[in-house]
Amino acid sequence: MSRMMVLAFACPAVFALDAPVPVFEAQVIDDGIKIGYGVAVADMDGDGRSDVVVADKSEVVWYQNPQWQKHLIARQLTLMDNVCVAARDIDGDGRAEVAVGAQWNPGETVDEVKSGAVFYLQRPVGGDGGLWSPVKLTHEPTVHRMKWVRTGDGAFQLVVVPLHGRGNNPMTGEGAPVRVLAYEVPDDRSEAAGWTTTVVDESLNKTHNFEVRKLRSGAESLWIGGRQGVRQVTWVDGRWEGRMMEQPGLEEGVGEIRAAGTSIMALVQPMHGSRVVVYHDDSGLVVLDKSLNQGHALVCQPLLGRGFPEVVAGWREPDAEGRTGLKLYVRDDASGEEKWITHVLGPDTPMACEDLVAADLDDDGRTDLIASGRATHNVVVYWNKTDLGPAVTAERPSLPELTPEERTRLEERRRSREKSPANEEPEAGE
Repeated sequence: MSRMMVLAFACPAVFALDAPVPVFEAQVIDDGIKIGYGVAVADMDGDGRSDVVVADKSEVVWYQNPQWQKHLIARQLTLMDNVCVAARDIDGDGRAEVAVGAQWNPGETVDEVKSGAVFYLQRPVGGDGGLWSPVKLTHEPTVHRMKWVRTGDGAFQLVVVPLHGRGNNPMTGEGAPVRVLAYEVPDDRSEAAGWTTTVVDESLNKTHNFEVRKLRSGAESLWIGGRQGVRQVTWVDGRWEGRMMEQPGLEEGVGEIRAAGTSIMALVQPMHGSRVVVYHDDSGLVVLDKSLNQGHALVCQPLLGRGFPEVVAGWREPDAEGRTGLKLYVRDDASGEEKWITHVLGPDTPMACEDLVAADLDDDGRTDLIASGRATHNVVVYWNKTDLGPAVTAERPSLPELTPEERTRLEERRRSREKSPANEEPEAGE
C-alpha cells in the first residue's frame, strides 16, 4: 500500500450568515496510479461501507474503506487504456457489480476492434480475492462513459456512452450521431451472448459525460452533455424517450454535467472547457468561473448542510496561476443577489483532476469528495470536516425528476388553476 499524506485546510472568506466555513482534510490513499481515468464509489465487500473503485490505465482496482487496502481485480483487458468504470449493487446482495470501458482510442471512430471495449467483470466464486473474470460485450467505437441505471423496481441496465458517432471526424466531432447503448442484464452474466443491447439515443454527434437522475417512479433518467447541448432521455413504458433541453447557452456545448434534484444543474462548458456554470430556477444561467484549464470533473450536491447545493469543479492542466486542482463554489444567500464565493480546495495537495465523485465515506452525515489525478498520479479523499453546528437547518430533500406523464398532468393542473384558481389544491412540491 502506498504512502498516505494528510493535510488539513480551511477556506476563509466572507460567508453568508447560514454558511459554515468549509473545512476539508485531504488524504492521499494512492500516489502511484498512472492516470485514474474513472472513479466510482460502491460497497465492494458487503461490510456496509462505501469503497473507492478506480479504472486506471491498465488496471481496475478498489480501495477498501477504512484502511484503503488496494485490491486488483482486472489487468490489461485490452492493448490500449481503460477509460471508465461503473460500480453499483444491482442485485441486492450488498456487493457492487462492476463494468469497465477500455481500448480508449478516440481518434478511431470506425473500427470497433481498434477502438472501444466493454467488459462485465465476473466476481470470483467463493470470495473477493484475486482477479475477476472479464466478459467481453458488444460495443461501439470510442467507448467513453458508463453507469448502471435503474429502469424499474429491481431492474437495471448498463448504459454506455461513446465519445463520437461511428465514422465521425475525430477532430471536429461532425458526422453521425452517437449511439448510446443500454445493456440488458441477463440471469447468467458470465455469458456474453446473454447481454442484449438497445439504442438509448442517437441525437448528439459528440458527447463527453452524463448524469443519472432519479424519477418519482423509482426509475432513473439520463442527462447527456455533448457538442449540441444536453439531451434528456427517460425510461417510459419499457423504452427510452429523449428530448433536447432548451435553456439558452446550452448550444455552446457541454463537457461535464451534474445536477441536484430538479433545482440546479452544474456544467463545464464547452468540452474540456474553462467555464463553470449553473442553471437553477431562481436565476437561470449563472457563470461561476471562466479560469479553468481543461475542466474535467464536477460535483453538485449539498456539502455544507444548507439545503442548497454547492458545486465542486476539477481541472487537469495548469491555469493562469500554474495550478491544477479543485474549486468549491458556495452560494452567498446573504448578499441579496446572485453571488457565489470560490474556494480552492487542498492547495498543498497536488491534484490534476481527471475524475471526481462524492460520498459520505465515514457515515458522519457529511459528504466527502474523492478525486483522481492524471498528471499527479494520485487518488485523494477530501474528508468533509465542516462544523455544520446544531442550529444548521437540515438539508431540504430534492424532489425527484418528474416523468413525462406526471409533467403533463402537472401542466394541465396549472392551466386549470389559471382559469379557476380557487377550485384547485396545489400540487405537492410546487
